[in-house]
Amino acid sequence: MASSTGPQILVVEDDAAVRNLISTTLDSCGYRHLTATTGHAAIATAATQNPSVVLLDLGLPDMDGVDVVRKIRTWSEMPIIVVSARSEDTDKISALDAGADDYLTKPFSVGELLARVRVTLRRLEHLSDEGQTAASFENGDLRIDYAAGLAFLGSEELHLTPIEYKLLCLLSRNVDKVLTHQYILRQVWGEGQENDLASLRVFMGSLRKKIEADPSHPRYIQTHVGIGYRMLRV
Repeated sequence: MASSTGPQILVVEDDAAVRNLISTTLDSCGYRHLTATTGHAAIATAATQNPSVVLLDLGLPDMDGVDVVRKIRTWSEMPIIVVSARSEDTDKISALDAGADDYLTKPFSVGELLARVRVTLRRLEHLSDEGQTAASFENGDLRIDYAAGLAFLGSEELHLTPIEYKLLCLLSRNVDKVLTHQYILRQVWGEGQENDLASLRVFMGSLRKKIEADPSHPRYIQTHVGIGYRMLRV
């Protein structure tokens, strides 16, 4: 039975079988949940109930789920995990660029769904503890002193180029969140540079060589092929 306190999850899904599967799974793990079957109902519920996480299908009967993400993002940063049968990279990129935090493709395993929810809730806890404007960031052996503009691995200072440092800070401020190539390029290089994937790959490769013990098996920065990158909480 779901507890009366703790995280509350909004399930936005018009397929009754999938909605019941997700709801039953959340119930069995003690999560409170709300449901909505249309985009307009999802927006209204998100606005009035302020859920901890939104699980959002894209194929809704009244509007596209990407538009739901965009509307919620005009007034809230609540985490949104897309759960959709759309598996093309372009669909994933559209949802993530609109402001979704993660993307899970149907059919999915219950274990993977719960893992994504746990990761998202952990990110919320860390943001609450550290604050968005925290002076420093720690993750495993990695430490960033934002105020001083320095980064360390263990006791050793990392000698990063300005671009590498900006990449590292952007990923760390969005730890456990998938960032698309286009979003990273806009944030680090500026508007109009969204297609310069070659530069991004070069700088990400050089950054990994400096922070990863084994760059071919990264511990900190995860690649989402065709989509972007995510800094993992270790």
